[in-house]
Amino acid sequence: MKIDWKKEMKSWGIMLAVFAFLYFTGLITPIMGGVQSLLLATGLKKPKIILVDREHQEFDYTGRFVDMQGNMVDLRDFQGKTVFINLWATWCPPCRAEMPHISEMYKKVKDTEDLEFLMIALDKDFEKSKKYIDGKGFTFPVVHAAYGLNNSLQSQSIPTTMVVSPDGEIIFYQEGMSNFDTEEFRNFLTSQK
Repeated sequence: MKIDWKKEMKSWGIMLAVFAFLYFTGLITPIMGGVQSLLLATGLKKPKIILVDREHQEFDYTGRFVDMQGNMVDLRDFQGKTVFINLWATWCPPCRAEMPHISEMYKKVKDTEDLEFLMIALDKDFEKSKKYIDGKGFTFPVVHAAYGLNNSLQSQSIPTTMVVSPDGEIIFYQEGMSNFDTEEFRNFLTSQK
């Protein structure tokens, strides 16, 4: 079988040109996020409610954030509650992929007593985060890490999701995207007392 190098180079050139176009126009992030969100919707990637390396670690409640209205949010105000925390950024396709699923879960559990959501935006420019959230119509609480992150919130990658128990222990920790809108995870989240 003889390889037609001209045809092969043309094919690679077209693929490279498409990728370059998507990259330089900024379309690659929303497209990749959409494709990854479809993957999550299949139910193949679910959260494993098992702690790997942060089991029984005490959560550090020192820290402040700024909410979408410009108000100060103090982590100490979340003590004694179950807290779903997600670290994300608009430039992160896996973060974008899991957002619709987190949004759907939030709608289903938001009225649970003593359950709080803290979606922590890591974009340098919080206006980008706000524009993204508003554009998608997400209603979960979003704050900006304007003052940095304490040791409990430090992560090797994003998205990172954790759940803190009312006792102040990290009871769930995951780096990477997942579809959190499952019956198992919702039950786990709402059963913490």
